[in-house]
Amino acid sequence: MSRGYSRGNGWILFLMIMSGILIGGFLGELLGQYVPILKYGMSFGVSTHTWNLRILQLTLGFTFNINMFSVIGIIAAIFFYNKMK
Repeated sequence: MSRGYSRGNGWILFLMIMSGILIGGFLGELLGQYVPILKYGMSFGVSTHTWNLRILQLTLGFTFNINMFSVIGIIAAIFFYNKMK
């Protein structure tokens, strides 16, 4: 008996949502020049923090930008994932 096929694969859904965000964000920035509402979005994350360890310097940070087309990309990814099942 195969494990996980009846419920779907969470990693596939995760990758599809990330692809939807990436493609939607790109299209939102590209088409935002012509339709400004598509460029409207929100930015959230953790600001950069730097640790200087004398021989090594680490800088960590994470920022996530979502625009209107990214949201449409997420919805499309979930829709296509459900169609695949």
